[in-house]
Amino acid sequence: MAEPRTILVVMGVSGSGKTTIATALAQHLGWPFKDGDELHPAANIAKMRSGHALDDQDRWPWLARIADWIDAWQAAGSCGVITCSALKRSYREFLTKGRPAVRFVYLHGDVSLIATRLAARNGHFMPSDLLASQFAALEEPGPEEHTIRVEIDQPVSEILATIASALGQS
Repeated sequence: MAEPRTILVVMGVSGSGKTTIATALAQHLGWPFKDGDELHPAANIAKMRSGHALDDQDRWPWLARIADWIDAWQAAGSCGVITCSALKRSYREFLTKGRPAVRFVYLHGDVSLIATRLAARNGHFMPSDLLASQFAALEEPGPEEHTIRVEIDQPVSEILATIASALGQS
């Protein structure tokens, strides 16, 4: 069974389906949802829109905003689902430090599938030509991180069922 105050961070590279899965998951569980992309500083969005990948210096203020959101849910005794690419282990360690309720859901997929999804996506600030930089930065979670790893080459309903099962939910 999920801990009473579980906060799920749905992670993965751009185009892996974080918003789609996290929205559906929050709805399925009856938990609040926050799209981590909404917490990016305007300068980050402008940088990505112009075709430049974010670096650590760009990401830390954004990660601090994600952490603030998690802390607010924890303070309220609430569960929650938030999206965050959380590409590097150091980012995940930052988001879990002092936050025992946080658990990551890693949406894993191969480059060709995600590239196809990005090519079909309209209106997002992250251009598809930055996908290589996402995979270059990605440090896949290891088993010691107790991450729920889900393959994205299946229907949303199956992905949700896998996550719910891992949480001890139906």
